Amino acid sequence: MSDEYQLDTLAVRAGSQRSQFHEHSEALFLTSSFVFDSAEQAAKRFSGEEPGNIYARFTNPTVTMFEERLAALEGAQACVATASGMSAILACTMGLLSAGDHIVASRAIFGATVQLFSNILKRFGVEVSFVSPTDVAEWERAVRPNTKLFFAETPSNPLTEVCDIAALADIAHRHGAWLAVDNCFCTPILQRPLKLGADLVIHSATKYLDGQGRVLGGAVLGSKALLDGVYTFLRTAGPTLSAFNAWVFLKGLETLRLRMEAHSANALALAQWLEAQPKVVRVLYPGLPSHPQHALAMRQQKTGGGIVSFEVKGGKEAAWRVIDSTRLLSITANLGDTKTTITHPATTTHGRLTPEQRAAAGINDGLIRIAVGLEAVEDIQADLARGLAL
Repeated sequence: MSDEYQLDTLAVRAGSQRSQFHEHSEALFLTSSFVFDSAEQAAKRFSGEEPGNIYARFTNPTVTMFEERLAALEGAQACVATASGMSAILACTMGLLSAGDHIVASRAIFGATVQLFSNILKRFGVEVSFVSPTDVAEWERAVRPNTKLFFAETPSNPLTEVCDIAALADIAHRHGAWLAVDNCFCTPILQRPLKLGADLVIHSATKYLDGQGRVLGGAVLGSKALLDGVYTFLRTAGPTLSAFNAWVFLKGLETLRLRMEAHSANALALAQWLEAQPKVVRVLYPGLPSHPQHALAMRQQKTGGGIVSFEVKGGKEAAWRVIDSTRLLSITANLGDTKTTITHPATTTHGRLTPEQRAAAGINDGLIRIAVGLEAVEDIQADLARGLAL
């Protein structure tokens, strides 16, 4: 389906393939392998001379439907689906980079991504420099002759800092590098990085693309030529998305716009309420005029998204008291669910970082992150008010 259709239509219809049974809902193909008509056909499939399904580690009709639908939403030529968001980042880096290459990455990224870049990739000879997500000049100063990739997460986890995608793309391209953007927080409903100049889009489909906290998955999107290396890595190493999880994501995409708009409306109302609470030091939400990158966010995104972070007076003790006083909110590090979740980043999602790394990223002990769900926002506020009153 082409761009002549609106996102709502693409989210429901793009990528659909009917079998000989003419089912209306997308079919779930639970099979590890596929049967060939002849030895010759098998040989052609394996060599790439003939398109078609071969083995479910790298070809499956249900997974293909998910890849094509998400590609349509992001405006991408191609998509490679993976087993998780982290395996999407791993496939992207291992598929495109070699020993001796260099990455410039925002220091405001998910804790596991920092660990992947700082520890694992380092063992394979890939160097990484971490820079401010918002200081464009710092990205340019970090470029080396061997820089191959810029990696940004916008808005960032957990501080919701907003990178200037177009400006970073310009710098990367002038130096012969690619720009990859983790679009997990916004999804293509609120932000389309490829349209702003990015070369690659990364998703943890586990979050908003599913939307109900059911299954794990990830995706890398971009041009067909660029994703060839990513697909080759997936085919060989096998960080594969299961057919069942792909089917769940297909169902999630059908309601993505409705959910993202509802998440965003609730998050804005909650952020405004938190700003008025005396024990709250600061509220970080791109939809608030007080956010440092509010103007950029409103140019780059349709809304502020569903993530609100805030700092309370009293450090970790006070933050834990607020979290432990909740009765409605779910204390879990996952996000993107219909149910509101609350977590303490310094001891969970970013707990493996050194104190120095957390300080550099601006993640202090009083910080709380909320992924605002679809409950009545008044009930969310009342649940938080209990701990904030102590």
